[in-house]
Amino acid sequence: MRRPQLAAVLVALVMALVACSGAPAPTGPSDLSDATVRALGFGNDWNWKQQVNPLELGVTHTQYSLDPDEPTEARQRGEGILANNGAIWQNIHLMGFGTLNPEPAPGQFDWSSLDERMQLVKQTGGRTVLTLCCSPDWMKGGQPGQTDWSELETAPEPAHFDDFAALAAQTVQRYPQIERVLVWNELKGFYDADKNRWDYEGYTELYNKVYTAVKAVRPDVEVGGPYVVLTSLDPGSPDSSDVRGPWGVADQRALDVVDYWLANNVGADFVAVDGATATRNETLAEPADAAARKFADLTTWIRARTQLPVWWAEFYPDVPSDQQGGATSQASAASTLAVLAAYAQSGVSGALLWGPQGSDLGFSALWTDSTQSDGGRPTPLTAGWQWLVPRLEAGHVAIGHSPTLPVLAFRAPDGMLVVNLTQNPVDLSEGEPLAPWAVLLSQRAP
Repeated sequence: MRRPQLAAVLVALVMALVACSGAPAPTGPSDLSDATVRALGFGNDWNWKQQVNPLELGVTHTQYSLDPDEPTEARQRGEGILANNGAIWQNIHLMGFGTLNPEPAPGQFDWSSLDERMQLVKQTGGRTVLTLCCSPDWMKGGQPGQTDWSELETAPEPAHFDDFAALAAQTVQRYPQIERVLVWNELKGFYDADKNRWDYEGYTELYNKVYTAVKAVRPDVEVGGPYVVLTSLDPGSPDSSDVRGPWGVADQRALDVVDYWLANNVGADFVAVDGATATRNETLAEPADAAARKFADLTTWIRARTQLPVWWAEFYPDVPSDQQGGATSQASAASTLAVLAAYAQSGVSGALLWGPQGSDLGFSALWTDSTQSDGGRPTPLTAGWQWLVPRLEAGHVAIGHSPTLPVLAFRAPDGMLVVNLTQNPVDLSEGEPLAPWAVLLSQRAP
């Protein structure tokens, strides 16, 4: 268990690091004033709901993420954020997304980049997840000894499923720190265009071989899938399901993957899925908690089918079209916190933030781009996320929504985090209005 950090310490850290940089301060958590507390009330009419079960937050390292060749001070600042309640779990890919081809030719191994990423997890105090994707070229029709990165998302050929499973087993043996594995990533290469659906039979065959091989050498490692994207559609779209809400309609083809995998896998320790708040046509419900309700509704759908823990391996909180999303975006930070509330309310067991290092992806991160000398700085999400990580893990958080205002609150025994879910100021009966997308933090017990 990580030691909870007082909100005041987190806010001080944010401001001190920014002051040293000479850069403008991100609009991160501000103090939750007594006047704001009085104005918001926080009574029983807030519809408080205690989190269903402990929620463990983590990150997925992608192409650039605190790598040894980054500027030393920027990298060290980012490492400090990561180590200070930045993540319980840290996820690394077997190949791609920052790691090299681990087996360029049969029996010829290059573990160098995986060694570096594994060491990063150790030195920042994280627990290790490995995503078993992607596969060496010779397993998918390429030439042994060559790596064509344009084919990264091609699935291994069925004739090489056993070879991929053997590589997975060898990897978990090499790195005893690995506690959990995700089998493949978003069913890359498994879409059957002729049938207009996912090849869930082929994926499940691969999954079963990997599960069996990993458990044979490391029965303690937890294995999960199917890691499918639960896409949202606009109402009336082809392939719509009966699962719907203010956020849109779930794509039936993705739900079919979950149903088939649950019925046909040889064993599993958790269910892994991912998704975004906007529909395929980029329709986004507002305010942010209406969009985030997708994650709660789909988690509820999964939990009705299995008692396995639910993990969101990736999640993408979109922002309105007139807002700028990204690592330094206040809108992205508030929208991300709305998703965490949906997870806590619906019984999600784990969630991984994709790309904790700032990039041009357009979603929240925990530190700015540390490939730049002035990078590695906190973002608008950082302190609020760090405050929530140990408290959600302990299961001590209640989530409340105002009965009259677009305001969300996380309440723990030792403090509270308040979020304005819109791009508009929220007028209060006293004190200053809540700024657009405001995130307010108090270390005092509510």
